[in-house]
Amino acid sequence: MNRRKFIQAATLAAAASPLLPNLARAEDAPPAKLKGNLKHSACRGCYGKIKLDDLCAAGKAMGLSGIDLLNPPDFDTVKKYDLVCSMVSYPTIDGLGGIAKSWNRIEHHDKLMQAYEQRLKETAAAGFERLICFSGNREGLDDAKGLDNCEAGLKRLVPIAEKYKVTLCMELLNSKRNHKDYQCDHVAWGVELVKRISSERFKLLYDIFHMQIMEGDVCSTIQENHQYIDHYHTGGVPGRHEIDETQELHYPRIMQAIVATGFKGYVAQEFVPKQPDALASLRQAINICDV
Repeated sequence: MNRRKFIQAATLAAAASPLLPNLARAEDAPPAKLKGNLKHSACRGCYGKIKLDDLCAAGKAMGLSGIDLLNPPDFDTVKKYDLVCSMVSYPTIDGLGGIAKSWNRIEHHDKLMQAYEQRLKETAAAGFERLICFSGNREGLDDAKGLDNCEAGLKRLVPIAEKYKVTLCMELLNSKRNHKDYQCDHVAWGVELVKRISSERFKLLYDIFHMQIMEGDVCSTIQENHQYIDHYHTGGVPGRHEIDETQELHYPRIMQAIVATGFKGYVAQEFVPKQPDALASLRQAINICDV
C-alpha cells in the first residue's frame, strides 16, 4: 500500500468510527507564542479535503513554518502565505520513484537520475531545501545487496544535490503493517547508507509512527543517531491518528529528546485526523510538540 492509499484508507476508517469525546485540554488552546525550539510543519496528504490555500492560512496562524510533500505546481501557493515546502514530494517516471520501486534496483537508476535531477532543479529554484526519496521494496533482494544498490545510485545523484544545495532525505517506513517489504525499514540500515554516501546532502527522514512499530525505543534511538536525521514525521500508534493521550507514545517527551540533540529543523505532523475538525487536531498537535 502506498502512502496516498494508506492515508485515504485511514481517513475512511476514521469517518466510520465512533468519535472520541471532545475533551477540553490545555493543548487545545491556541498558543500565544510558540517557543521556537522546533520548526512546525504539516503533511499535505493528511488534509486532502481542505484547500491548500485554507490549510496554509490556518496553519500560518497556528505557527506552522512549512507544508510537507508538495509538488512544484503548489510551490507558489505556500510562498503566498510566507511558508516553505519543508519536504518536497518525490518525482515519478514510468512508475518509478515512489515507495515500492526506487533506488535499490540498479536498473531503475538511469530513469531515476533523470526524474530526480529535474526535481532537484525545481526545488532549488523555489528556494526549498529538502527532497524525499525511498529505497524501494525488497522483492527478494537481500538487505546487503539493496544497500549496495542504493549506494551506487545515490552516489551518482548526491553531487547534483550538493550543487543545488538540496538535502535528499530517505524515509524510514515500517514493513510490518503499512508498507510490506519496504527495505529501508530499520534505523541501522538507513544509518549505514548515510555513512556510505558521506554527504551533508543525504540524510534520513525519521518517521516516529513507523519506527515505533518497527523498533520502539524511540527517544534513545533518536539521541544515538540524530546526526544522520534531517527531518521528522509524527503519527499516533496505532492507526496513525491524533498524537494525544489516545495513543501509546508520549510526544512531549519525544520532542524533548529531539530538542536535546540540538535539532533546529522541521517536525511535520503526518497523522490522519480522526476528529471531525481536522484543523483543531492540527492545532492540538502543534501545541503538544511545542516544547
